[in-house]
Amino acid sequence: MEIYDTEEEQVAALKAWWKENKNSVIIGAVLGVSLIVGWDYWQSYKLKQSEEASALYSELLKFVAKDNKESAEKVSEQIVSKYDATAYATYAPLMQAKVKVSAGDLAGAKKILEAQMKKGDDKALQNVARIELIRLMLASKEYEKGLQLIAEADPVSTKSFSASYEELTGDLYVALDRLGEARTAYQNAIREGATSPLLQFKLDDIAAPETIQTPAR
Repeated sequence: MEIYDTEEEQVAALKAWWKENKNSVIIGAVLGVSLIVGWDYWQSYKLKQSEEASALYSELLKFVAKDNKESAEKVSEQIVSKYDATAYATYAPLMQAKVKVSAGDLAGAKKILEAQMKKGDDKALQNVARIELIRLMLASKEYEKGLQLIAEADPVSTKSFSASYEELTGDLYVALDRLGEARTAYQNAIREGATSPLLQFKLDDIAAPETIQTPAR
C-alpha cells in the first residue's frame, strides 16, 4: 500500500483514483442493483406463473373427473402454451391423453404420449408416458410394437419402473400366446417388487400344468 506524507496527498490520490475509475464503479453499482431487482422480478414472475398454472390444472382435473372432454382439452392446451416452464405443462398432456382415450381417440392419445416420451429431461415422466403408450398398444393389439418399445427403453433410467415394464411384457406375451415367456416376465416383476394381487392372479392363470404321472403297470 502506498504511504502518503500529508492528508492533502491522500485527498489528491483519492481524486485521481476516482477520476480514473468512476465510470466502472458507477456501472458496477448499477449492474449490481439491476441484478438484484431482476432476480426479485424473475422469482415473483415464476411464482405467479406457477400459481396460475396450478389453478388451471385444478380446473383440468375437475373437467377430467366430469368427463368434459372438450373443456379438458382446451385447458390442457392453455397450460402447455402459456405455462410451459412449469411442471404442470408436463403433467397436463398426460391428462389430455387420458381424455382422448376416454373419447376413443387412441391415435390422438398415442401422439401425445409419444411426444412426452421424448420431451425434456424428466426421466420419471418420460417413463410414465412410455408405460401408458405401451398399455395403449396392448389395447389396440399392437403387441410386437409394445415389446419393441420396452426393448428400446434405457435400462438405467427405467430401473425404478422395471416391475411395471416386466408386468407389461408378461401381458404382451400372453396376448401373443407365448405363455412361457409371459410366466418369466411376471416372475421377474414379482422379484422386482410388484405385489399386486392382480399380478399374482395373472401368473396363476398361466401356471405351467403339473406333469401327470402315469401309474406303472
